[in-house]
Amino acid sequence: MNSEKQKRMEELIREISNASYAYYVLDDPYISDMQWDRLYDELRALEAETGCVLPDSPTQKVGGETLKGFEEHTHINRLWSMDKVQSIEELDAWIARTEKLAGKQNLQYYVEYKFDGLTLNLTYEGGRLVQAATRGDGIRGEAILAQAKTIHSVPREIPYKGLLEVQGECIMRLSTLEKYNASHPEAPLKNARNAAAGALRNLDPSVTASRHLDAFFYQIGTIENAPYHSQPGMLDFLRSNGFQVSPFLGSGTGRIEIEQCIRKIEAERSSLDWLIDGVVIKIGDNALREQMGFTEKFPRWAVAFKFEAEEAVTKLLDVTWELGRTGKLTPLAHVEPVDFYGVTVRKATLNNLGDIQRKDVAIGCNVWIRRSNDVIPEITGRAGEIQPGEKPIESPAACPACGSILVRRGAHLFCMNRKTCRPQAVARIAHFASREAMDIEGLSEKTAGQLYDQAGIRETADLYRLTPMDFLMLDGFKEKKAANLSESLEKSKHCDLDAFLFALGIPNIGRKTARDLAQAFGSLENLKKATQEQLTALPDIGEVVAGSVTEYFSFPENLAMIDAMLAAGVQPREPEHAGEGVFSGMSIVVTGTLPTLSRKQAEDLIRSCGGNPAGSVSKKTAFVVVGEDAGSKLAKAQSLGIETIDEAELRRRAGR
Repeated sequence: MNSEKQKRMEELIREISNASYAYYVLDDPYISDMQWDRLYDELRALEAETGCVLPDSPTQKVGGETLKGFEEHTHINRLWSMDKVQSIEELDAWIARTEKLAGKQNLQYYVEYKFDGLTLNLTYEGGRLVQAATRGDGIRGEAILAQAKTIHSVPREIPYKGLLEVQGECIMRLSTLEKYNASHPEAPLKNARNAAAGALRNLDPSVTASRHLDAFFYQIGTIENAPYHSQPGMLDFLRSNGFQVSPFLGSGTGRIEIEQCIRKIEAERSSLDWLIDGVVIKIGDNALREQMGFTEKFPRWAVAFKFEAEEAVTKLLDVTWELGRTGKLTPLAHVEPVDFYGVTVRKATLNNLGDIQRKDVAIGCNVWIRRSNDVIPEITGRAGEIQPGEKPIESPAACPACGSILVRRGAHLFCMNRKTCRPQAVARIAHFASREAMDIEGLSEKTAGQLYDQAGIRETADLYRLTPMDFLMLDGFKEKKAANLSESLEKSKHCDLDAFLFALGIPNIGRKTARDLAQAFGSLENLKKATQEQLTALPDIGEVVAGSVTEYFSFPENLAMIDAMLAAGVQPREPEHAGEGVFSGMSIVVTGTLPTLSRKQAEDLIRSCGGNPAGSVSKKTAFVVVGEDAGSKLAKAQSLGIETIDEAELRRRAGR
């Protein structure tokens, strides 16, 4: 074998082994899944090219080694790893190989979430949970019965009385991680996967219990006289015995239908309350699975379709401070360029000064960076040990735009100079004019800057004293453009109350919250007088949002600005059905695809009857309207015992 290729293979084995030890044993990975996959794929390609597999190659292993301190448990049946594909072309090739091996085409495939957590293997005898274990190397894992018993979704007793071995994934819900970090600011958890793995493999079960872990189950490794013959039948069996299973199960007989399932899951990925890193595609027929069997490492009847990576490791090069319309300064991280499957990332957010301190990051250190859809990537924490030459990130003493002294409020820094801090004023005016707010067509951020520089506009109320002649003074404006902008400004005076509230730029008030407030209070005057208690009594309104509203209306300068706009002729329209109707005071969630109503039409119907269409399911939810392909919201409603209805029942209750 070529000596250079052998040397590279040896290097790859060392790198992958070290990274796997940090991931599986220490629960403290220092490279991302994407980077691990690339090393692993390079090693597999070299093995295929040379026809040689070196001793201790990780391509021949399943999972990791067991931890010292736990008793070793031997699984009744081996737990397999999963082969993977990362493109539709690779999926096509897998389907072709599978159909050739099965000796038939148009097989029935099933598609489920690929949860990103830690494998959990449970053993039941006589209907009682007698053992729980991690996957380990696939043959032996750590015995973690005491830790598993702290997970509410792990049943202690089940109706089935035969010998049973069930495989699933232990996870920490993202909402649980958020609550945990809010109550443990001194030691936040970096991400949900590591939080679950570290807790499940902790020798102290009280630590496991404190993380409020969860689990989904998807496979039966051992069973006596199985009462099912397919994947849906197996999931029904698990569900009937009290196991939580994936809320999504798609199916198809070929690539087109499988791809539709993949794209659907990709689209809803960012709205899920748990991490997934892909989907698992399985042949549904159990007899056919047995016929097809396994390779040395993988089942031939299943494959994982891996999504584009959301996390990577890179170096933090610098931090600059960006000024927003509320005067808040946000640290912006500049990092060594890192590639997320075709998207090169050079910048990421660090949220605030407190976030920097909690995550223990410094200029020059390696950091974890997370990217989700088109949202700006976020640094989630330090990766690895302290690097030579690291420098602490210093907070600015003065506003980088106007030089004013900064004020610290909690974890945030603010420039209080509203009038002459140009970036603040320009951003505030542009937000006020945006489509979701007052919808002043032609008033872009560039024009807002011109109005600040050339017309002396400092506050949004000042806009309503402008005339077409004032616009003609701006660079690039002629009579028609000036007339159009003046007409659009006049038209904006007749706006909906929720649009006006959003346009004010109250901190933490987005478009939906503005709509909820308008519906609940009915008028601007009522909202001005609202108390903290009245606000937090509303669905989806917490202490932070309520505090932002009461604080905003407590400042005389804000009230004076609103009065100036009202005096100039701005007349926010009050909602027609605010607080009235059969759904008055109810928080109602719509999920899935309804037969005849779009999501917006269903929510408008709920509002017209006095209800509040909410974006998430909580204990405050009155009921959930469920359509086809409902996902995690339906599962959460069922877990909380909240009523679910269909479109026909919604119409009946609304009298429509």
